[in-house]
Amino acid sequence: MLKLTYLSHSSFILDDGTHNLIIDPFINGNPTCPIDISSIKSKYVVLTHGHGDHLGDGLTIAKNNQALVIAVNELANYAAEHGANAHNMHIGGAWNFPFGRLKFTIAHHGSASPDGRYMGEPAGVVITMGGKTIYHAGDTGLFMDMQLIGELNKIDVFLVPIGDNFTMGIDDAIVATKFVKPQLVIPMHYNTFPVIKADPNEFKAKAELEGFKCKVMEYGETMNL
Repeated sequence: MLKLTYLSHSSFILDDGTHNLIIDPFINGNPTCPIDISSIKSKYVVLTHGHGDHLGDGLTIAKNNQALVIAVNELANYAAEHGANAHNMHIGGAWNFPFGRLKFTIAHHGSASPDGRYMGEPAGVVITMGGKTIYHAGDTGLFMDMQLIGELNKIDVFLVPIGDNFTMGIDDAIVATKFVKPQLVIPMHYNTFPVIKADPNEFKAKAELEGFKCKVMEYGETMNL
């Protein structure tokens, strides 16, 4: 059984009982994250882009756990230069890992490291693991190709940003959900900072009015998929 843990912001852990994978691990400096970095034992670190609230503690976690960083080419090179093991990929490419299949999608955003270096294109990611397919949209605005992503993949769980300002807001995230047609939608990337304040329960109510199942996860909460 695949377990999903929400650490807050855009950070999630996927664990199938054999493999443990963390996405965008923003732990230190995150006022909403309830765990300590020392408790993370992931063997795979998936990064959607290089901004500090997504790259976060990814390199530290990778080096602490001899984990593999999976990212688009430029960001993977940056990770390798900083002493982490890395697997280089790019938008539209997929690879079969021991935990399952991973494919990067487009995302409309930016990507630079905290020191200002260009980190390649921002991305979303579709992960098939433990018999489930999860689409983590990354930091993005709404785009029509989300409809294609939903057509090409049976998305069990859609992790979608709702915080506005830097990404989609609630209403655009509802349109994205209608494009993707997931079995379950979970809001993310909200309330970490004042500028991305949003009410996840407003999103939930609107998603349910459109006929979608929605779960607002508490910070640190784990659910079985």
